[in-house]
Amino acid sequence: MGQGTVSGRLPAGIAAAAFDLDGTLVDSGLDFRAIRRELGFPEGRGLLEHIATLDDPAAIAHAHAVIEDHEMAGAASARWMPGARELLDCLAVLGVPTAILTRNTRAAVECCRGALRIPVDVVVTREDCLPKPNPDGLYRIARRLRLPVSSLVYVGDFVYDLQAARAAGALACLYRYGDNSRFAEQADWVVDHLEEVADAFRRARGEAAGAGNG
Repeated sequence: MGQGTVSGRLPAGIAAAAFDLDGTLVDSGLDFRAIRRELGFPEGRGLLEHIATLDDPAAIAHAHAVIEDHEMAGAASARWMPGARELLDCLAVLGVPTAILTRNTRAAVECCRGALRIPVDVVVTREDCLPKPNPDGLYRIARRLRLPVSSLVYVGDFVYDLQAARAAGALACLYRYGDNSRFAEQADWVVDHLEEVADAFRRARGEAAGAGNG
């Protein structure tokens, strides 16, 4: 796949949809700049990546505790992103397997899922795999769904999502809004509304049904 090569029509073989959580399916209000300021972490590097450079066990534990406090607070107050609930409901009706791959903790994800009743088949968190942009989580999702990773589309709003998808051989979809359009050149597919993802799967399932009846 090349940059932005998909235009409203899924490539043949795409059979499942995986999603980032924060900023894609839900808005948890996480302020990563505020977390960095609280921890004294530099800009321009992921929080987990910076923690990996620390040597002091107490500093590492403190950083994880601060991040987890922010994540839990955000999860408790999270709201659906526009069209996200409708998209997941549509995919469920179509019988499309769904998954979440997130850098959040499982506790935060389960809090959010419980509050919003997020209907997905598989959840992979940072306790389960190497964090994005490493593609490990997408490989795990594919194995659990018993599908080749190339049959997944991964939808996210950040460059790590796109890098993980491209590294895994999945279809990399950018949910574009705000100031994240600068990541579009690394995406195979760019959508401005989540309804576009639903429409693409509806079209693909309709075409498959038509071909089966031909």
